[in-house]
Formats: sequence, C-alpha cells, structure tokens
Amino acid sequence: MNEIALLQHYQLVGAMLFGIGLIGFVARRNMIVMFLSAEMMLQGVSLSLVAWSRYHNDFGGQVLVLFIIAVAACEAAVALALILILWRRSGSLDIAVWSELGEAGVEPYAAEEPPEEPAAPHDWPTLPPAGILPEIDRDRTDYRDHV
Repeated sequence: MNEIALLQHYQLVGAMLFGIGLIGFVARRNMIVMFLSAEMMLQGVSLSLVAWSRYHNDFGGQVLVLFIIAVAACEAAVALALILILWRRSGSLDIAVWSELGEAGVEPYAAEEPPEEPAAPHDWPTLPPAGILPEIDRDRTDYRDHV
C-alpha cells in the first residue's frame, strides 16, 4: 500500500471521529456527553497529526500528540471536578439549566417541549416490571397461525 493511500485512510478515520464528536457536541445537552464528544474531536485531530507526521517522516506531529494527550488528561480532571460541583448545585447536568450563569441582561434559553412519542403497537412484546411474572397466553404459545 503506498503512502498516499495510507495517509488518506488515516485522514478519513480522523475526519469521521471529528465529525461524530461534532455532531454529539451540538446535538446533546448533557454535559458529560458534550465532554466526551469534545474528547472525540480532539482524538480525531490527534490521529490526523500522527498520520501527517508519518507521511513526512517527522516526529513533530507525534510529539505534539503526546502534549495533546497530557493536556486532555488535565482537562478531564478539571472538567470532572466542575461537572461534580454543578451536579451537586442543581441536581442536573442539562446545559439549559445553567443558562442563568450567562451575561446580565441576556434572556435564559427556553427549550421547546419534545413531541410525544406515538403509542407502540399492541403486537410488540413488552417486558414486565421486575419481580412480576408475565401472564402466558397458552393459545398464542401452543398454536401459531403463521410460521
């Protein structure tokens, strides 16, 4: 396999990691999921740096990735401490709850209510609550009208 194809494959995987992380960061409001998505974007960039470093036969990109990993570990410790403090303060990790921490004079974020999910069809099996045995319909289990 030639070097250009290898570089393109690594770049593709790095771009996919970055894209998945970006979608997760924008689409979710849970702070832990947002933090993990930001870390995924960081790993996509790191993979890209390592690929370029290998392509140019230079260790500069790989050394930079080592520094990125060290900074990400420190960031993870600080972010975890902040998340725990925010959880203790409000009991929620939803970003919309923290809109009151914004600038003075800015209206807080008002989220739209999600639409109600349609009722599930009656044919789908459901799990019983824990500890309660389900009733078994012997006609349905012993005789099948379709196989």
